[in-house]
Amino acid sequence: MGKDTKSASDVTVVIPAKNEAVSLRRLLPELRERYPKFELLVVDDGSSDDTREVCEACGARVVSLPYSLGNGGAIKTGVRHASNDILVTMDADGQHSPEDVARLLEKLDDGYDMVVGARGWRSQANAARGIANTVYNWLAGWMVSQRVADLTSGFRAVRAGKFKEFLHLLPNGFSYPTTITMAFFRAGYPLCYVPIEANRREGKSHVSSLQDGIRFLMIIFRVGTLYSPLKLFLPISVAFGALGCSYYLYTYLTAGRFTNMSALLMITSVLVFLIGLVSEQITSLIYQRSDH
Repeated sequence: MGKDTKSASDVTVVIPAKNEAVSLRRLLPELRERYPKFELLVVDDGSSDDTREVCEACGARVVSLPYSLGNGGAIKTGVRHASNDILVTMDADGQHSPEDVARLLEKLDDGYDMVVGARGWRSQANAARGIANTVYNWLAGWMVSQRVADLTSGFRAVRAGKFKEFLHLLPNGFSYPTTITMAFFRAGYPLCYVPIEANRREGKSHVSSLQDGIRFLMIIFRVGTLYSPLKLFLPISVAFGALGCSYYLYTYLTAGRFTNMSALLMITSVLVFLIGLVSEQITSLIYQRSDH
């Protein structure tokens, strides 16, 4: 693969942007210089600054949304408007280096359907975010029995046709990378990671730290229910069943009776298992719809 990697008929760089005019003034000219034949598509996610004007001045194609849909909503809009067969998604805040785009595209030539730029510990915004991402990666790796280097990275190269299969599954918020990653694993599409060093973002993050706890829990459940719900629900069911049996054994030996608490724990164990079983069937139907 040469310096320009792909031709103009192949690659669209999709950049969701909300009030990122300052960083785009530097990012877009560098992308244009390095990859003059690529389509640069910026989705203006309801910006109140001069994001649209900056992008147009830099020769980028702009799709403006009347109000903010969120990072995932902007990405989905960009994917629908992209002209080419290969997509590169990257942030508008300057965290992702244009020079790394070629490294991601090279891996697509090796037969992968998605290549993700994986951030190291030094590239995390702070220690709390780094710990949370480590937990995300471990949980996802356990669910899919594969190594997951970065579950939440928004810097990706992907085949447009494969990506579009899962647009109906993607949320409008910041957890879309988690969803698309698990969808590709579930569908059996080959995916790999390329180590990158993320730059410090310019401007203010649109993710509120006050919501990180809720966001963490939601991503945990999303990871589990997207890939294999039973793998998440079964250990919980077994834990409740073990507690119920243990408590029954204790009350039988000490009081010679079967208590309501033992019954409640055992019934909960059965219910959690059945919920997991139904969720597994629903997940299978969702992915069968994607295949069609």
